[in-house]
Amino acid sequence: MLIGRVITQFFATQKNEKFHGTKLLLVQPLDLDNSARGEPVLAVDSVDAGIGDRVLVVLEGWSANHAAGTFEAPLDAAVVGVVDRVDLSK
Repeated sequence: MLIGRVITQFFATQKNEKFHGTKLLLVQPLDLDNSARGEPVLAVDSVDAGIGDRVLVVLEGWSANHAAGTFEAPLDAAVVGVVDRVDLSK
């Protein structure tokens, strides 16, 4: 899993039939200090997140499919939560 920020929404006129009715989001992974980390990830939205939202993304096929309700789809990443805040303690 990773925490990221939604950069933009993708629109596709043609896509796998298992993805009809889903929203695709480009998510920039973040470090705990909110700085960008690595390359953006394309993920299916399962929580109605919006551009600029900080989100929790699952990066494993079975979990992503289960969260998005798109079983047997070619899916590797899904947004599974909107992050309100992160509290760190030592």
